[in-house]
Amino acid sequence: MKAQSSIIYRGPSEIDGSPIVVVAIVESSNSKTGNMVQTYILCDNGLDPMLNNKLGHDFSICGNCQFRGEAVAIDAPGKHAKGRKCYVKLFQGVLIVWKQLQKDAYPIAYGHNAIAFIGAGRMVRIGTYGDGAAVPRYIWDSLLSEAVGHTAYSHQSDILEVDPNLFMISADTKAEALEAWDNGKRTFRVIDQIDDIVQGFEILCPASKEAGRRATCDTCKLCAGASTKAKSIAIVKH
Repeated sequence: MKAQSSIIYRGPSEIDGSPIVVVAIVESSNSKTGNMVQTYILCDNGLDPMLNNKLGHDFSICGNCQFRGEAVAIDAPGKHAKGRKCYVKLFQGVLIVWKQLQKDAYPIAYGHNAIAFIGAGRMVRIGTYGDGAAVPRYIWDSLLSEAVGHTAYSHQSDILEVDPNLFMISADTKAEALEAWDNGKRTFRVIDQIDDIVQGFEILCPASKEAGRRATCDTCKLCAGASTKAKSIAIVKH
């Protein structure tokens, strides 16, 4: 039996208790990540992803990530929060998954075995959209229990207990990265130019254009937190 794209969690956010839902998509044509299991973490309040972002409700899934932008009134111009800089385009895959949710198109994966089956033998991307720290850890433990590897990133280490063995710490500044390294954590950092890499501590993302796209995320496997003994990862802003 082949795994199906399914709902793997529906319940309160670990960030603020608001209702969220997680959908695991089993097939992906993403050229950077490769065909990984993709996980979409969405607000579960009936509003579409753009409106949740515009009104600031996406705090429950993105927390204090600076790339969310600044919440505005519902009648303010535009479809997104002011100054949103996140690379995830909400009107693409995120909106497609949300619309399918509204149609009850996804079955629910109940319990450990059903969730584990989705990730079995696969690379898993935790947080294709949304921060994985918003989801109870047991969900990821189940999804990864038979997987061959994962990628995961979190901006929430200053407000939540984020497991550095599971997540790369998303560092917004060199100072944040240095602090994380001092504590034995690995980071993922967006830089302005290649020369901003801290030699000896960081390497350029192998899947990036600047590194010649010599790997995809599913073959690279480096963004797996401190569970992988490697240098931290940096990527040039795009």
